[in-house]
Amino acid sequence: MRFLISHPNNEIKKSFNISGSKSESNRLLILKYLLENIEIDNISDSDDTVVLEKGLLSDSGKVNIHHAGTAMRFLTAYFSIQENKSYVISGSDRMHDRPIKILVDALNDLGADVKYIDKKGYPPLKINGKKLNVFHVSLDANISSQYITALILIAPSLEKGLIINLIGEITSKPYVDMSLALLNRIGVETSFINNRIEIKPAGNLNISKHYVESDWSSLSYFFSVVALSKSSEINIGTYFKNSIQGDKELVKIYDKLGVKTIFKNNKVNLKKTRNFKLPKKLELKLNDTPDLAQTIAVTCFGLGLPCDLYGLHTLKIKETDRLLALKVELEKLGATVIITKDSLHLKKSIIIKKDIIINTYDDHRMAMAFATLGIVKPIIINNPQVISKSFPSFWSVLKKLNFKLSEV
Repeated sequence: MRFLISHPNNEIKKSFNISGSKSESNRLLILKYLLENIEIDNISDSDDTVVLEKGLLSDSGKVNIHHAGTAMRFLTAYFSIQENKSYVISGSDRMHDRPIKILVDALNDLGADVKYIDKKGYPPLKINGKKLNVFHVSLDANISSQYITALILIAPSLEKGLIINLIGEITSKPYVDMSLALLNRIGVETSFINNRIEIKPAGNLNISKHYVESDWSSLSYFFSVVALSKSSEINIGTYFKNSIQGDKELVKIYDKLGVKTIFKNNKVNLKKTRNFKLPKKLELKLNDTPDLAQTIAVTCFGLGLPCDLYGLHTLKIKETDRLLALKVELEKLGATVIITKDSLHLKKSIIIKKDIIINTYDDHRMAMAFATLGIVKPIIINNPQVISKSFPSFWSVLKKLNFKLSEV
């Protein structure tokens, strides 16, 4: 299945809502099933969240999380403390190529019983749940924040809580901060000083309903639409100016690309700045927000703006090697792209080829990031249904914004 995506690029004035944050929802779900005192409102409707909750409902046995990396990391930690229960957790072929050794080593250092079924350092895993008897662990900080978060989320359930010492520069720190903020919200005491995280065991917790703010990563595609449009003003809910999501950095980034953001009544108003003068080049360090790289790179290409994006080393172990995928697909459109192990460099582009078929590599962000380019030139997206992993209503929202989608 393929979608041909185009747009008349006239004035867009629309309002709509986006589902709850996948990142917040997945963290709250783990806490809900561990601590049994949480109600969740506006939970994400993403495949990743559905898969995670299905795994949490499994009493023991075989659990297949398909492409859901968050579910693999979070459930590995969760299953490891389910006493007297055994699990086999597996996923897609790509998931079995995504490393998990750092998390497994950390859990086993804490006293867990996690073993590899096939290739050492990679899923699938055999987990025998037990009571952990060590309450401090050290691991490299220059890794996916999901490894660290997986440990943070089980920490309140441990008899003495947990101390995590991080070694080196922290990648995606806002996601760690989000996890700790959610623990604080339910009444768990935490501290994060320098590279030392301490989480106290759960005591008297706040039994309450938690409203999940809408997803900032999903919002990124509409920053791109506005930046690439001739004239747009759209209102999107539900978003908070004091958001705990790291991808709120979009506001500052897209201000440099001609998008003005105003918060009002728990909505964001995104408006194209008239006669905006773009910088000569966009240079960004995205260590804290690597999930935005694809959207930013495509936006810059559509604007004919060169960019240098750094801090992207974790992109190579995502749903696909995102750096390589970006290079291949952008160059099909006429771009010149240089990648290293942790950066992407886009040269100034003058021509954008139309009706190019973009492969999505089973990666939801590839599909959505490139789809926004349809406002500039017609583009064809392969395997468009992959977006359900994080944003199932994405195509219907594009239609509301006057995009034309045709099956080809």
